[in-house]
Amino acid sequence: MSGATAHIASGTARGRGEAAVVIADVAKHFGRVEALCGFSATIHYGRLTGLVGPDGAGKTTLMRVMTGLLVPDGGSVTLAGFDVVEDNDAIHIASGYMPQRFGLYEDLSVLENMRLYARLRGMDADQHAATFEDLLDFTRLGPFTSRLAGRLSGGMKQKLGLACALMAKPEVLLLDEPSVGVDPVSRQDLWRMVRELTDDGMAVVWSTAYLDEAERCESVLLLNAGKLEFDGPPRELTRRIDRRSFRLEQVGAARRAVLSQALNLPTVSDGVIQGDAVRVVLRADAARDAIDALVAETGAALQPVQPRFEDAFIDLLGGGPGGTSALAERFDAVELESDIAVSCRDLSKRFGDFTATDSVSFEVRKGEIFGLLGPNGAGKSTTFKMLCGLLKPTAGEAQVVGRDLRRATGAAKSQLGYMAQKFSLYGLLSVRQNLDFSAGVYGLQGRARRERIDEMIETFDLQPYLGTSPDALPLGYKQRLALACALMHRPPVLFLDEPTSGVDPITRREFWTHINGLARKGVTVMVTTHFMDEAEYCDRVAMMYRARLIALDAPDALKRGAVDDAHPDPTMEDAFIHLVQSADLDAQARADASAA
Repeated sequence: MSGATAHIASGTARGRGEAAVVIADVAKHFGRVEALCGFSATIHYGRLTGLVGPDGAGKTTLMRVMTGLLVPDGGSVTLAGFDVVEDNDAIHIASGYMPQRFGLYEDLSVLENMRLYARLRGMDADQHAATFEDLLDFTRLGPFTSRLAGRLSGGMKQKLGLACALMAKPEVLLLDEPSVGVDPVSRQDLWRMVRELTDDGMAVVWSTAYLDEAERCESVLLLNAGKLEFDGPPRELTRRIDRRSFRLEQVGAARRAVLSQALNLPTVSDGVIQGDAVRVVLRADAARDAIDALVAETGAALQPVQPRFEDAFIDLLGGGPGGTSALAERFDAVELESDIAVSCRDLSKRFGDFTATDSVSFEVRKGEIFGLLGPNGAGKSTTFKMLCGLLKPTAGEAQVVGRDLRRATGAAKSQLGYMAQKFSLYGLLSVRQNLDFSAGVYGLQGRARRERIDEMIETFDLQPYLGTSPDALPLGYKQRLALACALMHRPPVLFLDEPTSGVDPITRREFWTHINGLARKGVTVMVTTHFMDEAEYCDRVAMMYRARLIALDAPDALKRGAVDDAHPDPTMEDAFIHLVQSADLDAQARADASAA
């Protein structure tokens, strides 16, 4: 443990394993909605506790009750020995809370944000220079103290949020999805920092939509519909599906069709694409006859694999969606004059002296799912916006279905759908009005317009929310609405900028059922994502770093390039980190050669 960590966590003097938070029969409702239903659990010092569950499970409500921001309707919560209702002032000192949308002031610098949060915690910022220095060292933000928060990358914003949450040296740290929108390299930094804090005895609760993160926690609380479904080490839940996880190998280009067939089998609980293979989980006590028949029909090889926490999570909640997309079934097969749906050559974008995209070139084939990966700030969203006609390139050219985005922007836009990273929805309009507006923008009129809107309402189960503002929707339904609006005109090319960021694994499965179905109809899909498992679903992946394209290949090929003694069977996350580190080493070698 570093000296900085010891100083930050010096307020924690409890023994490892001692109860930090005791939740006893807590209930919380909002009108008729029961957010928490008689919830009981104990969280311990010196441990990292994961908090997982589908959208609307009650995770954020539970965190807000623990911090004293919400008063429970029944039961009690004590944190660091203080009752969250009766000792509310003490709770705000004993706990640090980082909400999903952390309230950084984007027009203030890193240091100004920290000084403000110190004052909000009742600290005299001028007398705590050592604390500031330790936090800046701990989060590695020391070189960026004068940078405006609005100009930080996603990962750096989260580190600044963590520094502010740690300002008063809390005994219990509550992090509500701190890694949403954060690239794998920055996620590693967040994990390093949290591990150091728990090693020193702090209790940390980490709510997450990334189930590989939950698998690293010492204990997990799994919520569903306000109730506790599981409490214990993640490996205990994973053991429940021993000998039920398999991989269908050697399926190659047929993997999407094979996945769809597998998911429609009543004996299959869950399934995902893994590169050129399909991973499936059988239901409890299910016979293997159906999956063996599918293997024989497709010529695949069935290989048992180690179960993952994500497999067990989906299985516990009843399994994922089926393999047929009602949305894709309504699409006609896409016909294009050329097999190339999207192309760019030497595409560059500069903002003053800053180069966001530097001479990027690639082609995307019709019906291909093409992934664009990279660390925060690598230039992915800028590249996307140029390909969608939302940003004018500084140099180079781009085409969508043969239409030049410089000369025929309107014609090109009519051929694509775009789901933005930050929702392209209108908060002053209701859900129905957003659908109606999108249909009008894309030129749908009369009966066709009404039918298309009704299709989207039915497909995405939006009926209960038609009069609701998008701002008031659960995250998963915001994403459904945004995707519905992007697909209203049935475009042959679809751009998805982090479409599943922050949504739960079941909703992610639903999205990818639609995406895979659309690709099988010939729709070309370009997607950015920080979920490395999702990168496995892509036919090819382009990796961007520091505004340039540093790799372009199939997921399995990129993983093979990361094989070494430490990673004999690398994941896509291992491949991502390997590519970034290799690019840094190459840049350093060039700099050394130039200096010599």
